Amino acid sequence: MNHPAPTPTITWPTEGLTRVPNRLYSDADTYTQEQARIFQGPTWNFVGLEAEIPNPGDFKTSFVGDTPVIVVHDRDGGVNVLENRCAHRGALVCLKEHGNARSLACVYHAWNYSLKGDLIGVAFERGVKGEGGMPRDFDKSKHGLRKLRVETLNGLIFATFSPETPPLADYLGPDILERVRRVTQKPLVVLGHSRQVMHNNWKLYVENVKDSYHASLLHAFFATFKLNRLTMEGGIVVDASGGHHVSWSKGAQDVETKTEYEAGDIRSNVEDLTLQDTNLIAGRDEFGDGVTLQILSIFPNFIMQQIRNALAVRQVLPKGPGKTELVWTYYGFADDDAALQQMRQRQSNLAGPAGYISMEDGCVGGFVQRGIAGAADERSVVQMGGEGAETQTTRATETSVRGFWKAYRPLMGL
Repeated sequence: MNHPAPTPTITWPTEGLTRVPNRLYSDADTYTQEQARIFQGPTWNFVGLEAEIPNPGDFKTSFVGDTPVIVVHDRDGGVNVLENRCAHRGALVCLKEHGNARSLACVYHAWNYSLKGDLIGVAFERGVKGEGGMPRDFDKSKHGLRKLRVETLNGLIFATFSPETPPLADYLGPDILERVRRVTQKPLVVLGHSRQVMHNNWKLYVENVKDSYHASLLHAFFATFKLNRLTMEGGIVVDASGGHHVSWSKGAQDVETKTEYEAGDIRSNVEDLTLQDTNLIAGRDEFGDGVTLQILSIFPNFIMQQIRNALAVRQVLPKGPGKTELVWTYYGFADDDAALQQMRQRQSNLAGPAGYISMEDGCVGGFVQRGIAGAADERSVVQMGGEGAETQTTRATETSVRGFWKAYRPLMGL
């Protein structure tokens, strides 16, 4: 049985969502409390794609927060998410990242579980030559793997430890649900994976994703080749909880002869750079709405991207107060033609750990983590675009960053 985490000792600033205590990014007690209150609390956590486990017996290992889990396709066609911890002595049951199995057996003492997580076999349960073994009244039905609630949405798999988590559609709300369905409207196929380790707190990466204001300042490729500028048509959608958001834009060329980018001293606008191969950014309006960039997040650990025709989901995995692993899964649709497949693969190289667009995001969180090392009692300023956490028609705002903290604070008792 899990015991509630102690009440946090950090005091939230009186200025509300516009000030964030630096201590939250490094405090070990806060990290422990987050595992119980957020990741094992009333939230839905993304754990994978159904396309990653298409056949009965297929499984993948993943995490909810820092708790290891198994995502498995059972013989009845269902998807189960099970804690990857043997009920006997606590060892990992599945050691591989992906595989196919008739049942799930712990290598330590050979306790064997069904694909639904039920204990079906104990080695030497009746002892050897009439001696030893388990007690006669040992009830295997009480010693299965811990089972999480599971919901799927257009091929995405979410899991929760909490019976109090509302149904997934209610958790997301209509605006976010519509935007998820927009980029998952057909059967998905996996194009590839990548992983990266970042030396910063997990919340710094989630804030970074929600911070549309930085995107065309930090990422020179975005602004220089006009894939994403704040002068383009776009906006921010924030759900009622504050925890989920969408940033979107339409990548038409700027009509102004001189925008804020050219007029200001902004490093991301490099006017003398050109592309020798414009196919790198050439795209197709496959969704019919002119939106060329959509970045979507679901609290606490899920990001979904559409950058031109590059589609991917990202899973944020906390690995301690100052370390985060980011798992990217690139996808397309089962009916993609050859030209669109090639387009997706080419544009996917723009994102990811070493992409022209997003490799800087792997660094800046570490810059913050290092910068605040001696300033735990100071606070960051999150005031761009106002003080609330509401949908806005501008992306020159930190409204969705404030939304993260709006969702975070009540869960953490702050």
